[in-house]
Amino acid sequence: PMVTQSDPGSENFGITNAHTMLHQWHDPTLEGTLQHCWMHTKKNVMPEITWSQLCRQFTPGFETYLDHGVESGWYDFDNTLQHLIFQWVFIPWLQRKLDGYKDCINNTAKRHDHNKVLPHGVLNLIYNSANDFGALDFKIILKPGAIDHVHNTYIDPNHAVFELVPPEFGNFIQCCYDELGRPLVNCQSAWTVYLDLHHIISQLYEQLPQIVVADEDNDPLPLLENHQDLPFHEDEDGTYYMGGVGRGLGFGASPSS
Repeated sequence: PMVTQSDPGSENFGITNAHTMLHQWHDPTLEGTLQHCWMHTKKNVMPEITWSQLCRQFTPGFETYLDHGVESGWYDFDNTLQHLIFQWVFIPWLQRKLDGYKDCINNTAKRHDHNKVLPHGVLNLIYNSANDFGALDFKIILKPGAIDHVHNTYIDPNHAVFELVPPEFGNFIQCCYDELGRPLVNCQSAWTVYLDLHHIISQLYEQLPQIVVADEDNDPLPLLENHQDLPFHEDEDGTYYMGGVGRGLGFGASPSS
């Protein structure tokens, strides 16, 4: 019964389609309704709170570190070679740091808030054992093959969005990285690794494979046809339901009501 939610935008159609198909696979009565809420007029509250906390707690130090390379003249976004080396070095490192931040948040209990109606405690414990925290468990056990079916329907594994850099350049820079002794990339060494790779690749410039930077916006995914948005009703006091129970109407409600 739970639904995904996001700000309006075609970049979220893939999530919407996949989540809707998974729900309809397990509950055919949901056919014809998108299992996704488009949160208009600043109502995408929980993700916005999480994003705001990330920007305050995680982002500033990394922004300062990245700006140092730009201000030092080491990185120019409009320089294709520098841009590709930057992506290859920094994106995996930043992803590991974000994964660590996520694990920290999900395994740490937040300060108790008596105004909060949701369960209190460690998020992962609440997710895995909702009943122990006096909450309803809305997890759905997926049928075998459901995720594979959705994956095969909506995911193109060869799409440019899944490539860190063009494959030919990726093989080339990996060889250069091996030549450097595969140095560890961390907050002390990331710019050094970047500069060392840039130096060695510049020396081998004539050996560089032809680089074709794909347009990630090509062939956008359309939204499912003949599907209606979930109903949205806001009470006079400003409260509203944004789940999938009762086809979007909540507990004790039905489409006819």
